[in-house]
Amino acid sequence: MARVAFYAPMKSPGSQKPSGDREMARNLMLALAAQGNKVELASDLRVYDKNGDRDLQRTLVRAAEIEAQRLSAELPFDTDLWVTYHNYYKAPDLLGPKVCQARGIPYVQLESTRASSRLNGPWADFAQAAHQACDAADIIFYHTANDLISLERDRLGKQALVELPPFLPETVLPVATTGDGPMLTVGMMRHGDKLASYRILAEALSHLTCDWNLNIAGDGPARPDVEALMVPFGSRVHFLGQLDRATLQKIYQRASLLVWPGVNEAYGMVYLEAQATGLPVIAQDRPGVRDVLAPAVYPTVEAGARGLADHMQNLLEDTAQRHALGANTRSYVARRHLMPQATERLWAHLRPLLKDVS
Repeated sequence: MARVAFYAPMKSPGSQKPSGDREMARNLMLALAAQGNKVELASDLRVYDKNGDRDLQRTLVRAAEIEAQRLSAELPFDTDLWVTYHNYYKAPDLLGPKVCQARGIPYVQLESTRASSRLNGPWADFAQAAHQACDAADIIFYHTANDLISLERDRLGKQALVELPPFLPETVLPVATTGDGPMLTVGMMRHGDKLASYRILAEALSHLTCDWNLNIAGDGPARPDVEALMVPFGSRVHFLGQLDRATLQKIYQRASLLVWPGVNEAYGMVYLEAQATGLPVIAQDRPGVRDVLAPAVYPTVEAGARGLADHMQNLLEDTAQRHALGANTRSYVARRHLMPQATERLWAHLRPLLKDVS
């Protein structure tokens, strides 16, 4: 059994604020522990600068120096491995490399990115720190082909880069959808990229000429803007609010399609959740997003809202095709995106790093 120290500088797995980052961090901890290993959160220190504030960065660096010194002295003596999730220029790992060097244990990263373009400008120091943390890693597990590009370009020496597809924290597929309910959108309501996806969605809905209904699950500060976008469609659009995982699972099982354009999504856990129940997905063919979608034809970004609407209408009107695609999405997730595959992939590469661990 191995003892693993886990750390997520951007957002602790214990955060009360729902997000894809939090869910993925929790999933990774479960996968690391799935073979009887002991996984502990090393620190809940948040090292995150959203806006490029040099003063904030200096404050966080000082806090991290103190925390790294504490952990170097207090980390359990039998810790075998340190794993950091999501090291990047806004949230560099300022703890792991220092603690691992002090304690002489392997250092591994999950879902890290390198951003050479940020080595100048307001995040320059944090971007450099993120690069240095990447350089220190024995293995970097990446989730998408897009992330691999910069990781491979700037790889230090013989550092191992290993694909780890995003995954759901289940060992078996959930109950399948009936495939004949309303369309479904699941998305947090934030300004920026999320609202941009909602704008594309609203325009796409305006092009539909068939009979349709849409449920929207999600909430957030941009909800008034989203509601305003949906006003022209009246009672065809129903807002469900923020749902817990169990309730959302029931909603997936009573839907016909998941529709979400995916503007600047890293990949999108909702796509995996929906596909696991047999929901066909209507999303734009974007980097990251395409890494979690079952093989099919998806509308291009260039085709805009009209392209999204054409795919929606085609599947709404063709029940047989919709059900066939749904069956394909379930088998795709079962093959590639469940907990057992992730656990096997992780430990196949982590075990060789460990010394004298049975």
